[in-house]
Amino acid sequence: MKSILLLAFILVQLVHVSAASPATGFVAAPDSLPVPKNIRHMKFYVQRDPNANTVIYQLNTTPQGKLNEKEPIHVFWIRYAEGGERRELNYVQRRFAYGLQTRKLAQDHYELKFVCYNKLPLYLRKANDGHHYVYTTINQKEAILDSIFVRIKGGTFWVPNVLYVELKGRDAATGKALTGRFKP
Repeated sequence: MKSILLLAFILVQLVHVSAASPATGFVAAPDSLPVPKNIRHMKFYVQRDPNANTVIYQLNTTPQGKLNEKEPIHVFWIRYAEGGERRELNYVQRRFAYGLQTRKLAQDHYELKFVCYNKLPLYLRKANDGHHYVYTTINQKEAILDSIFVRIKGGTFWVPNVLYVELKGRDAATGKALTGRFKP
């Protein structure tokens, strides 16, 4: 019975995603997509074809303002294509696409990896200014990550054809803007 329910859920997700698939003709230009604003403790965001909906990665704190060590990053949608509604990721999105695997390395230092692509290590660390940032490597430089854009052309729900991934951030040492692309 559980298998049938899971299959039904996946099929509903496939229908929902197909309604906004690249077949609609929408091709996002990374610089034309909305930039999320006024999201407290947003660390970075992810955008991709086929629409302007955006996945937000936000520092997850307790009611006392301390970092939630069990789940230091909270991930959710801003559904710009649906009036800017905020919505939680569903099970499939969290477990197979946009969720993060988190591993504590030390006090205020975590390794983060996407569940769908574990070859891009990210690191959540507390900086000298007392704030947490997500770090990665862009063009062989340590950078504070601001955004990720994923260019998709065709493929399927489970295996999209990713043409490239574009990372945008700031050099951790100088603050200079950095952009880099790679083919996964």
